[in-house]
Amino acid sequence: MPKNKGKGGKNRRRGKNENEAEKRELVFKEDGQEYAQVLKMLGNGRLDAMCFDGVKRLCHIRGKLRKKGLINSQKKEGLK
Repeated sequence: MPKNKGKGGKNRRRGKNENEAEKRELVFKEDGQEYAQVLKMLGNGRLDAMCFDGVKRLCHIRGKLRKKGLINSQKKEGLK
């Protein structure tokens, strides 16, 4: 019988997924936009947010940001 010389499986090929945090460019609000703090993620791209003008609003995340996964709870964001 031949000796087993292989390493077996693909587990050894998986590396550590250590990515250094990338710095994002600071985006300032424009006309028709408002800053808000995320209170609760509701699912389906929607969230409850407390705007800096003191109004609690139901917001939705646009597709480009939703795909990147950059918005989470207790984070301050700019809203349209």
